[in-house]
Amino acid sequence: MINRALYASCALLLSIHAYAQSYPVKPVRIVVPFPPGGTSDILARTLGQKLAEEWGQQVVVDNRPGAGANIGAENVARSAADGYSLLILSTAHTINPSLYKKLAYDPVKDFAPVTMLVATSQVLVVHKSVPVSTLKEFIAFAKKHPGELLYSSAGSGSQPHLSAELFKTMTGINYVHVPYKGAPPAMVDLLAGHVALTFATAPSAVPYVKSGQLRALGVSTAKRIAALPDVPTIAEAGVPGYEATGWNGLVAPAGTPAPIIEKLNGAFVKVLRTPAVASYLSGQGADPDPGTAAEFAAYIKAEIAKWAKVVQDSGARVD
Repeated sequence: MINRALYASCALLLSIHAYAQSYPVKPVRIVVPFPPGGTSDILARTLGQKLAEEWGQQVVVDNRPGAGANIGAENVARSAADGYSLLILSTAHTINPSLYKKLAYDPVKDFAPVTMLVATSQVLVVHKSVPVSTLKEFIAFAKKHPGELLYSSAGSGSQPHLSAELFKTMTGINYVHVPYKGAPPAMVDLLAGHVALTFATAPSAVPYVKSGQLRALGVSTAKRIAALPDVPTIAEAGVPGYEATGWNGLVAPAGTPAPIIEKLNGAFVKVLRTPAVASYLSGQGADPDPGTAAEFAAYIKAEIAKWAKVVQDSGARVD
């Protein structure tokens, strides 16, 4: 009896290993829980194109925006655990457990981490009509016009929203939050001048800063970013101690076989470390930061704990 069970276990392991060796044998779907045009979308399309070339299989980017990234996350959590449905995570994934009273999925138990992908900065950008050129000038201007300036975000409780509220707390200014359903529409209204500013993820902001359509006053990370080397950090420009770093990572549904996770990890890490891809992403403001699946799993848990305090302090809540 024991021999039969051992034989069955070995046969199953060999079957899974053989399955992993041939993976992928059909198109792979990468779900982006935001509208097209944002950082997660840019990342998914850049990596998806390279992986399609590597695998000889189509990689489809599936945008599933809504509910602060929860719609896309739930879709993948309920998908088959076979490696053909993947999810691009952002900081929102670790903010949402504290922001929403109830989620339709467990942000840890329902997913199998694959790897961290990139670390991103946010850029405080203002419309050209705002008569300031430095962060200190902006703070002074905002204090002279309390409650008059509007700022856009990717939605209530999103990292751009919380980053802006942290900035508000640390500077004592008073501006008004206008939440949107994702970063792209928030950026569209800033470009049109309907709002005065936003804390945009670097890949979304960099093209408009370089073209002169928006003015960058500071980046949210502890160090300046390669994409905008002349733009100071918010901390060095006048708000000591300010820091808000974003990130993107990749997960599969829980239960995805370990050999598939290992193969996915190897493929994504390889692409991210390709000089051309790394240079392109860094130039967009997204610095590649891949690692092991175990490291990413630990990072997700740590981020959930960190953002719980930020959400509590901000008073943000989405019912």
